[in-house]
Amino acid sequence: MNEAASPALKTALLDRIQSRQSRIGVMGLGYVGLPLAMRLAEAGHSVYGFDVDPSKIEKLNSGQSYLRYLDGSRLQEAARAGRFRATSDFDQLGEVEVIVICVPTPLDAHREPDMKYVVQTAEVVRSRLRRGQLVILESTTYPGTTDDLLRTSLEQSGLRAEEDFFLAYSPEREDPGRLDIPAARVPKVVGGYGPASTELALAVYASVSEKVVEVSSTKVAEATKLTENIFRAVNIALVNELKTVFDRMGIDVWEVLDAAATKPFGFMRFNPGPGWGGHCIPIDPFYLTWKAREYGETTKFIELAGEINVRMPAYVVQKLVVALNDRGKTLKNAKVLLLGLAYKKDIDDTRESPAFEILEHLLEYGALPAYHDPQVAVAPKVRSWPDLPPFRSVPLTRESLKDFDAVITVTDHSDVDYALVAECASLIIDTRGIYRKGGANIVRA
Repeated sequence: MNEAASPALKTALLDRIQSRQSRIGVMGLGYVGLPLAMRLAEAGHSVYGFDVDPSKIEKLNSGQSYLRYLDGSRLQEAARAGRFRATSDFDQLGEVEVIVICVPTPLDAHREPDMKYVVQTAEVVRSRLRRGQLVILESTTYPGTTDDLLRTSLEQSGLRAEEDFFLAYSPEREDPGRLDIPAARVPKVVGGYGPASTELALAVYASVSEKVVEVSSTKVAEATKLTENIFRAVNIALVNELKTVFDRMGIDVWEVLDAAATKPFGFMRFNPGPGWGGHCIPIDPFYLTWKAREYGETTKFIELAGEINVRMPAYVVQKLVVALNDRGKTLKNAKVLLLGLAYKKDIDDTRESPAFEILEHLLEYGALPAYHDPQVAVAPKVRSWPDLPPFRSVPLTRESLKDFDAVITVTDHSDVDYALVAECASLIIDTRGIYRKGGANIVRA
């Protein structure tokens, strides 16, 4: 059982949080940390943004946002009000009362959790930890990370969780590019190491969210995040499998989904695609798969979903091979244009995008790939495919389209002239259901 917290420590920190006198440090200023830092600053807290990337620090402190969907004017206003500044000086962690950790939790080469960023961050915090501080982890991870890995590391300082400092977990629920649901309206799940930690963390998130959902432990909060994304991963795999089956039967999966979606109950629509992508769906399910093995359990549904989704890029390329063959061509030396590099429409986020695996397959076949993406001018270096050659987005014109042997629609960005593509491309491999009426030059994949 967790030790009872010092009432004076908890009361003092709670008063500072509720009166907006608390200083909050956000560690990791990426797609999760930076938007959270802005919301906290706009709620009246003084926010320190910590990151190891000096280029990020320089941009942020000059009022520039490197996230397209986060307006730089918000940074400038927060800075003018004295409520936000970015720094790579981690000694300033000693000046804050609340520390929120938003660092990456990727998979390693064996598709097992790579916890090095959490471990390194815990060590940084531990060396500056002082009595009365609240530490919150937001990074997606397996159940037990907060209580075991993070707490154990922090307690090496000599301080004890729920007695000298407070500890909680609240999963991030960012959806880059989503505009229809403001972040403040997305309920925030919170679980603490003990009652005092829970109460304090709830107070932090109540200042930026219309609804906070208390759960009984950090493990429940961690499992909640995994469950949300496993649900999506399994259903995406289901429609991807249906796509391949219906294709063999000569049935249009998109027409089937349109019809099924008319049912007002008992059906939730998911769309097929070229593979999964983003910072959650391709990664989070395997955190539970890995942890389940510790308890002698297998996660057959999750692993099957992973197998189906992982093979989608190869399925797309195989459809291209057959379509070219039907036209008396081979993939070797074929010029292939990928429409879209981002993992989903209308954002510049390429993390775990299936486009990179499709590119890798094309190169292995000896094709000459290129891409066009209005959101991504230069293909970034990615951990999963570090050896890909450099690529820049090519213009999408009548002349350039006629120069390619095939076009693959990977990302269905809104600001692409699909009518022009249909008119000028000799072959289109459509993975997103863009060309619903079909055509002689269109193959669904």
